[in-house]
Amino acid sequence: MPAAERITVGGRSLRFTNGDKVLYPSTGTTKRDVLEYVLRASDALIAHSAGRPVTRKRWPDGVGTARKSGQVFFQKTLERGAPDWIETVEQRHSTGPKHYPLLTEPATLAWMAQMGALELHVPQWRGVDGERSNPDRLVLDLDPGDGADLDDCAQVALWVRELLVDIGLDPVPLTSGSKGIHLYARLDGTVTSEQASAVAHQLARSLEQLHPDLVVSDMKKALRQGKVLIDWSQNSASKTTVAPYSLRGRLRPTVAAPRTWEEVEAGGLEQLEMDAVLERLERDGDLIAALDPPPDRLAKYRGMRSADRTPEPVPAEPAVAGEGQSWVVQKHQARRLHYDFRLEQEGVLVSWAVPKGLPTSTTQNRLAVQTEDHPLEYGSFEGVIPKGEYGAGKVEIWDAGDFELEKWRDDEVIAVLHGQPGGGLGGEPYRFALIQTDADKRQWLVKKTKEQPGEDAAPAKAAGAGAGAKQASAKEAGAKAGAKAGAKAGAKAGTKAGTRAGARTGAKARSSAKERTRGAKPRPTDLRPMLATQGDASDIDDEREWSFEVKWDGWRAIVQRDGDTVRLVSRNGRDLSGAFPELVEALPAAIGATDAVLDGEIVMLERGVASFEALQDRAGLTGRAAARAAKQTPATIMLFDALEVDGERLTGERLDERQSRLDEIVHESPRVKVSKPLRGALARILEVTAERGLEGVIAKRDDGTYRPGVRTRDWLKLKHQLQREVVVVGWLEGNGSLSGTVGSLVLALPGEGGRMRYAGRVGTGFSGADRDRLRDELRPRRTAPTIDDLPADVARKAHWVRAAVGEVEHTEQTSSGALRHPVWRGLRPDKSLADLNPE
Repeated sequence: MPAAERITVGGRSLRFTNGDKVLYPSTGTTKRDVLEYVLRASDALIAHSAGRPVTRKRWPDGVGTARKSGQVFFQKTLERGAPDWIETVEQRHSTGPKHYPLLTEPATLAWMAQMGALELHVPQWRGVDGERSNPDRLVLDLDPGDGADLDDCAQVALWVRELLVDIGLDPVPLTSGSKGIHLYARLDGTVTSEQASAVAHQLARSLEQLHPDLVVSDMKKALRQGKVLIDWSQNSASKTTVAPYSLRGRLRPTVAAPRTWEEVEAGGLEQLEMDAVLERLERDGDLIAALDPPPDRLAKYRGMRSADRTPEPVPAEPAVAGEGQSWVVQKHQARRLHYDFRLEQEGVLVSWAVPKGLPTSTTQNRLAVQTEDHPLEYGSFEGVIPKGEYGAGKVEIWDAGDFELEKWRDDEVIAVLHGQPGGGLGGEPYRFALIQTDADKRQWLVKKTKEQPGEDAAPAKAAGAGAGAKQASAKEAGAKAGAKAGAKAGAKAGTKAGTRAGARTGAKARSSAKERTRGAKPRPTDLRPMLATQGDASDIDDEREWSFEVKWDGWRAIVQRDGDTVRLVSRNGRDLSGAFPELVEALPAAIGATDAVLDGEIVMLERGVASFEALQDRAGLTGRAAARAAKQTPATIMLFDALEVDGERLTGERLDERQSRLDEIVHESPRVKVSKPLRGALARILEVTAERGLEGVIAKRDDGTYRPGVRTRDWLKLKHQLQREVVVVGWLEGNGSLSGTVGSLVLALPGEGGRMRYAGRVGTGFSGADRDRLRDELRPRRTAPTIDDLPADVARKAHWVRAAVGEVEHTEQTSSGALRHPVWRGLRPDKSLADLNPE
């Protein structure tokens, strides 16, 4: 392995050195491993640090060992020699202005990894137009003193949560990667850092008064013995906290990792390391995505218009990122005639006012002034904006269609436009470049490039393999534009058939072009799974408008069939094909000759029920190991959505129409199944799926479109919370303020031959009075009962009691017999052991 190499991340070329250098000696974790982690976690890292100046703690030579610490550098300002494309924000200091880096793209994370920056620290505020904004989140750092542990922090976190919910805040927990727990809550930006600090300080004092045996709000070390410090000070505008998903400079590669409240309630938390965090990201997505949602790019647009005074579309909700590539030029007769050029990006139309319109020759340079982002609906707007309103005057569509993107950077955009046959471009492809000339004045130049696609040629710089592939690419792009134009024409005619017919015409042209490019290596799909929101049956307003499916407990996968190639792509873009060779082999026959992008879930079925535990054995397997596993315990993929068929993008179609297309193209086999909608009333569906031991139900709106990568309430997760009668056989003493009383109950279930088997512990669902009452009411016994699979630490610490029947809620039962996420409901004095079902 060379000591230095060039790597490419998001189109940026970087020098990467000493990839094999060990940065965490305790685990052998190398600099290259760190690079892989930050790139795979980049979406989440950037989401929670974007717009915030990043302070780094660097360990260029590694973190050291248990005996010797590695040398650490605390870096605030951007290093000399840093790439000029790294964005910065200016901060004023007593010694003068300083420039801090911003996390805007994965390449910046790669550069920080190259510099040995393991810990990334950010404030609770963002910079807006060069100015510090009010904080948009509140943070509390729960730090255990000597004699306290992570379980004590978990208990304090639950108390903090109660107080925050009472004042209208919804906190999310993270194990800090160091010793304690971080709690974050979203703020609406109306309070200052000083006010946020005051609220946090008062909350810490209140809990200290309520629970003086376990909580302290003063940072003096002498006061922290055996207690948990609620550090409120990090809400100060001058303070920073380690960023969510950041690595820590500890002996092992631990991470500031989001957790669920169920995990906190269950106790027994441990700090997570980077491999476990990546697995959880892939399986569960970003658990704290709601903490730092993408900025509302339409806020400025809405602030300049009133829906009751202008015919322009004024959506009430923030834009949702999508995958479209539409464009429009609108002729705008306002005070002066000009043209508005708009390109779709991440759910909005990025807009420029071009006074003289697009240049008609390669020798012209036209001024373009960037204006506020517009909603996608504006792409079809024509009408008269009333006098006295912003932009008053007549708006007409000059041309519109789709574009092929070659480059989109903050200071440069290059693409090829494909318009309508009767539009301003005359139906000819048009390659242009937008180049920023003055960032402060938002001024750009728009140029028609010298390299223009001919009738059968793709853009000169478009990615591809060979002239033949390039020619087909241009024709395919033209077909896409034709499809969209046909769809729009059908929609204007008011007929659904017209829309579908226009799309079909474009699909046939695309399919023809695709046959000519069959020899070229296909690119991985850019589509990502649409995500469901947690809900319950009360969220279903009208069952006739919803479709219900089994919630399969597996790994989400996008299936891409392109010619002879089949790919399985995870939620975060990871290729799972190597781990499931049996599915890669089975899918071509199931899909037939159709090229398609489908959505599904990889599961391990055991008697019709998915076993998530069995699926874990496939993690990281490839080659012969994966082939052996495939023969011993083959997986199944449950397909439930069609996103693209023969090049025709279906994400804008209704759910029932997409499901109909899925049924048309998929021929089921033992390894490939279609997850059919469930029939009947929702109450009965929930009852039957619970009886079968299934995880729950997914409810989907029949008329909902597919929104790639977006969590939406058009899909709802209705998980079963099961109730179970259990045997209480003992209790473990709590820590801190729970010392001397019940911290958790030891549970068992009837087993074979009259024996009992261990079923886990329950530590939540109690009030303080409940814990004391249980301690006093449960009758002690001198010796441990005979229980199979009893963990040694429980056997050593438990206070044993005469068996009593109780009841808990839980999410599922593991293969070992333990109940997941149990919550105590109460003793059942009306039940005896003979009443319990051993199954």
